[in-house]
Amino acid sequence: MNEIKLTAQEILDKEFPIDFKGYCAKEVDAFLDAVLDDYQSYDENIEALEKKIAELEKQVSDLKAHNLELESKQKVIDLSNTTSYSSVDLLKRVSRLEEEVYKKR
Repeated sequence: MNEIKLTAQEILDKEFPIDFKGYCAKEVDAFLDAVLDDYQSYDENIEALEKKIAELEKQVSDLKAHNLELESKQKVIDLSNTTSYSSVDLLKRVSRLEEEVYKKR
């Protein structure tokens, strides 16, 4: 990323020496005023974008935490479903075993 070399205040305070064949001071001042306005707009935009980035990073963090919470709840649900299926299977097996044992007696 390029480093900014001038601040808005440095642009505002810049003075050029006047020569006999130099530039018109009014034109230079008008141009620098336009540059200063743009520079201040860039500063405001950068500040607004940095705030937006921070806000979006917070949202991402919150969503990641929420996602982890949902995943852990899903694992608990999956485990409980697996356990209930296992219980049903065990009951069926016990029932079959009882049938076999009581048939022989």
